[in-house]
Amino acid sequence: MANPRASARNGEMTSRRGAVIAKVMTDKSSSPASSLKLPEGAIPAATLVIMRPSGDGGPDEILMVKRASNMAFAAGAVVFPGGRIDPDDYLVARQHGFAGDEIDGAARVAALRETLEETGLAVGWPELTEADAAEVRQALLNETLLSDILAARGERLVIESLVPFARWCPNFKEARTFDTRFYAIEAPSHSHELTVEEAEHSHIFWASAQATLAMADSGEVSVIFPTRRNLEKLAQAKDFAGFSEHAGRFPVDLVTPWIEEREGETHLCIPSHLGYPVTSERFERVRRG
Repeated sequence: MANPRASARNGEMTSRRGAVIAKVMTDKSSSPASSLKLPEGAIPAATLVIMRPSGDGGPDEILMVKRASNMAFAAGAVVFPGGRIDPDDYLVARQHGFAGDEIDGAARVAALRETLEETGLAVGWPELTEADAAEVRQALLNETLLSDILAARGERLVIESLVPFARWCPNFKEARTFDTRFYAIEAPSHSHELTVEEAEHSHIFWASAQATLAMADSGEVSVIFPTRRNLEKLAQAKDFAGFSEHAGRFPVDLVTPWIEEREGETHLCIPSHLGYPVTSERFERVRRG
């Protein structure tokens, strides 16, 4: 998982100060109050943290993917599986009892669908066998609607099994703006090898939150600001049950980071009431997108 470009890419950020900062974030992102406002034009998206017990009794491992170096957003970065919410995701959510315009249901569907497309792991779909998962994945990649696949198979998703724990919408002018809802789920048992969808990703691996943060600190991988903050949040719990309990103690409020001067240094900040152990980072160290 060595990422020789990570250090260079992070290094490029160290020279951005002063007037440059004003260009990469809108005026609305310069105060704590802005964290409650959804930036204009934000793209609805969902991401999924999939956790499984480690083989050595340590903290749960999390499924991570490394984005391809040619992607417009977070190129070369290590992220959780996920992506945009499609119109069909709303239809599937309605078919599972969610209101027609309720984005939470559509986001849950998108998180499961994107995970299957990107990794080959069928999460929240207990009736889909490993033997059939590859065929269904390919059908989705060929733009067959998930609603049609479910109808043809007579199956349902278990979208209520997802644990919501965050919603982020960083408003960086230098990157696309995504309104992303974060969910966690326990990994299903599987024996087949997981593979990335090569158009968007280059690597896939399991590692604990602590291990991924250590790799980021050593320069072995690159992580963007939202991923780092949520890995730190995940690292506070040993396993999925512990994290579910932890997540339930905090609201899922919109996080739009803002810039703040602290003791002569510029920091990128997030709210302090959402269960994150680290709520600011020096701007020069941040990788944004």
